[in-house]
Amino acid sequence: MSEMAKLEVGGQIYEFPIVVGSEGERGIDISTLRGKTGLITLDVGYVNTGSCTSSITYIDGEKGILRYRGIPIEGLAEHSSFVETAYLLVHGKLPSPNQLDRFSKLLTEFSLIHEDMLQFFAHFPPASHPMNILASMVNTLAAFYPHVDAQSMTEEVDITAARLISKIRTLAAVAYKKSIGEPMVYPRHDLRYCTNLLHMMFTSPVTAYTADADVVRAIDMLFIMHADHEQNCSTSAVRLVGSSQANLYASISSGITALWGPLHGGANQAVMEMLEHILADGGNVEKYIDMAKDKDNPFRLMGFGHRVYKNHDPRAKLLKNMCRKLLNKGPGSDPLFDIALKLEERALADDYFVSRKLFPNVDFYSGLIYRSIGIPTSMFTVLFAIARTPGWIAQWKEMVSDPDGRIGRPRQIYTGEGARCYIPLPKRTGESTGA
Repeated sequence: MSEMAKLEVGGQIYEFPIVVGSEGERGIDISTLRGKTGLITLDVGYVNTGSCTSSITYIDGEKGILRYRGIPIEGLAEHSSFVETAYLLVHGKLPSPNQLDRFSKLLTEFSLIHEDMLQFFAHFPPASHPMNILASMVNTLAAFYPHVDAQSMTEEVDITAARLISKIRTLAAVAYKKSIGEPMVYPRHDLRYCTNLLHMMFTSPVTAYTADADVVRAIDMLFIMHADHEQNCSTSAVRLVGSSQANLYASISSGITALWGPLHGGANQAVMEMLEHILADGGNVEKYIDMAKDKDNPFRLMGFGHRVYKNHDPRAKLLKNMCRKLLNKGPGSDPLFDIALKLEERALADDYFVSRKLFPNVDFYSGLIYRSIGIPTSMFTVLFAIARTPGWIAQWKEMVSDPDGRIGRPRQIYTGEGARCYIPLPKRTGESTGA
C-alpha cells in the first residue's frame, strides 16, 4: 500500500497518496482534495505546486543538478550539439548517426519561411522590439501550417519539431534585420544550425561574415543550456495554452511572450544594464554590495539567486569559463566582465549572500558572452527563445499525449465584495466610477 498523507479538517481526517518520482522526489497528490473536502489549496506563484509529471528534465536545486532525459547538462555542454540535444529532448533518446543526419537535413530543408510572410515584417513599426516581432510571427505560422494541433500528432514528430526549430531561427534573424533596417539574409544549405543563424544575422550586402569556430561553439553551448528547464513560467504558459488544444504555434507564441518578461528571459539583459550602471558609477563594487544588503535600498544584484537552485547553478561555471575564453581570444578584456568577476568574488565571500543561497545563475554570464560576440541586448531574449523551442515542443508533445491530460484551470480564493444589488445610473451618488 502506498504511503498516505493525512489532512484533518473540522475533526474529519482525509487521506491523499504520496507520489514518488524516479529520483526520489515526493509530492502529495491532491487531485481529489476539492471533491472530498470542498477546499482548495492557495499557493501564490505555484511555489509548492506540481502541475504535472514529466520525464523530460530533472532539477535538484539543493545539489545544483540539471539533467535532460537523465543526461547531466555538463556532459551535454561539453560533448553534444544543440541539434543533437534538441533531438534528445523531443524524442527522449540520443539519436543514432543516421537519425541525427536526417534531423539535420530536415532543419536545412525547413529553414526557409514563406515569402508572403515577409510582407508582415514590412508593416511592423521601425522601433518594434525583435521579441515582439518573433512572438507575432511564430503565431502567424499557424496560418501557413494550419494542421499542427493536438489532433495532428499523427504527423511524424521529426517533421513537426524540425519545421518550428528551423523556422524560428530564420524568423529571429529577419526580426533582427528589421530592427536595424537591413534586408533579410537567406539561410544557406551548407551551414549548420548555429552558424546559419550567425550568417543570417551578421551578413549584409556590403559585409561578408565568417563565423569563428569558438563563437559558434559558444552559441551552441548557450543554446544547450537554455533548451529546457522544467516547469518555469514560459513552459507553464505553453502547457496551459496547449491544454485547451490550441495549436503548437499559438502555444509556443505564448511561451515566447512569457519569456519576454524581465523576471524570466530578460534577466540577462538586466544583468548587463546593472554592470553598465556600476561601471558608469566608477566601478565601485563594494558600494553596490552594501546597497544589495541594505533592506531599505531597492537595489538588487541581478543574476544572483534562483527560484529553484539553492546551490550553484551548474550552468554558470561553464559559461564563466566560455566567456573568459572568448575574451582572451578577442579583445582580451571587458570592463563589464571584470566587474562581474569582482561582484561574484565579493558576494561568495560574504555570509549575507552565502547564507541566503544567492549564487550566480545562468543569466549572470550569458549576456557577457552575447556582448563579446557582438549581439545587441535587444536580441538576448530572442536567442533564448530559439534555444528553448525544443524544450517547449517536448513539453507540449508530452502534455497533449497524456491520456489523463485536462485543460488547465486554476482555482482562486475570492476576496471581493459580497452580493449586492444593481443600482440604476440616475440613482447613484458619490464619485463617478468612470465610463
